[in-house]
Amino acid sequence: MSEASSVERFNPPGMAFPGMSQAVGCGDFVLVSGQVALRDGRIVCTGDPAGQTEQVFRNIEAVLTEAGLTRAHVVSLRCFLTSPDAYQAYASVKNRIFADNPPAASAMVVTALVLPEIMVEVEAVAWRHALAKPGVV
Repeated sequence: MSEASSVERFNPPGMAFPGMSQAVGCGDFVLVSGQVALRDGRIVCTGDPAGQTEQVFRNIEAVLTEAGLTRAHVVSLRCFLTSPDAYQAYASVKNRIFADNPPAASAMVVTALVLPEIMVEVEAVAWRHALAKPGVV
């Protein structure tokens, strides 16, 4: 088997985007591309960082499902925000969604994301063998 054939690409129905995969599986890890508040081809919840974060995590969940995983497999999150004022809304949603098994996480404020309406973008890394038990290594 060649190295290229051992890489899996995941694109849930309706989420394919030219020139990228929504996630790539390599070995024990699945790397989820940056997800934004896109639904049915449109940015949703403009001006509402909490609403955008909810949609972002729904999109991440859809990508994980396509890869045969759940949010319990997520071991790392990287968030990009367009304003420090959006952090509290993002963190509140993230902390609720990952209350039982919080992943490693970072957040950074950037000057802009690809479209001016986008306030939140999140990348995720999932481990196929995650135990999903607090404190268990």
